[in-house]
Amino acid sequence: MYDAVLLLSFGGPEGPADVMPFLENVVRGRGVPRERLLEVAEHYHHFGGVSPINGQNRALLAAIRADFAAHGLDLPVYWGNRNWVPYVGDTLQQMKADGVRRALAFATSAYASYSGCRQYLDDIVGARAQVGEGAPVVDKLRHYFDHPGFVAPHTDAVRAALATLAPERRATTRLVFTAHSIPVTMNAAAGPDGDLYRAQLLAVAALVATSAAPDLPWDLVWQSRSGPPHVPWLEPDINDHLLALAGEGVTDVAVSPIGFVSDHLEVVWDLDNEAADTARKLDLGYARAATPGADPRFVTMVRELVMERLDSAAPVRELSRLGINPACGTYGCCAVRAGS
Repeated sequence: MYDAVLLLSFGGPEGPADVMPFLENVVRGRGVPRERLLEVAEHYHHFGGVSPINGQNRALLAAIRADFAAHGLDLPVYWGNRNWVPYVGDTLQQMKADGVRRALAFATSAYASYSGCRQYLDDIVGARAQVGEGAPVVDKLRHYFDHPGFVAPHTDAVRAALATLAPERRATTRLVFTAHSIPVTMNAAAGPDGDLYRAQLLAVAALVATSAAPDLPWDLVWQSRSGPPHVPWLEPDINDHLLALAGEGVTDVAVSPIGFVSDHLEVVWDLDNEAADTARKLDLGYARAATPGADPRFVTMVRELVMERLDSAAPVRELSRLGINPACGTYGCCAVRAGS
């Protein structure tokens, strides 16, 4: 039924000359002022013009291939990006040349939202149109926000982060979970009942907090807002929240980016630079938990998601009560654009 797997991701620049063309790809058609692009470009130039995401995807790709081989899963694994090389259209062209007819896509986004799900489906539609006749059919794997292979690495990372904070201040320590903010209207549209994106994140935060530190209070906040000021986005922002916590007598925070699968630029800039600097100014103890990356449990999860589609008898692993979407086509966020 399937003869390949596609690792589908966001992409990122790999040198200073790539930064502005990459950002122009990201915002094309959105009317984002050039001044804003130049501001974001400086975040990339802070790291030499190289986003960590492509290196992280190469590591994940190698780990998935090794795991498939070790478990006798004879499917080639390809890699394509939305906004930078290797572009998904070029990857599908290579897949066609290799004789691939039907593939499963694993996106590096665990949750339901337009940018985290439906936009990837639109990218697949556009890439197939680019390739033309004979383009491989590509079916996206389901959301995996509550799969143990995603939740467990986040849980262990929170434990590790807490271990770096002062134990004598445990009573005034707070867990803070973060995810990429999205427009309020987009969140309301993320599912038949609305609010699905935030609901999924709250479910994961509760799972991680209950297992890693049941004695500590926790909050879900947002980061990486990029829209115009007059458009409401999910709040509070991580930096505003740290200010509020300091005013409440909190002395230490462990910040867990549960909305992300790897330590890409929005994690290392927004949390390791901006939020960490805010914490220093407020005299807050600060520890940032890691993301799954190429954790073996996360890699195993990819294989298990593939097996769900290959074998109807394969177990479906989920930890929340929000339900799953094996075909990734039930939630409103997954509806492919009209005419496609």
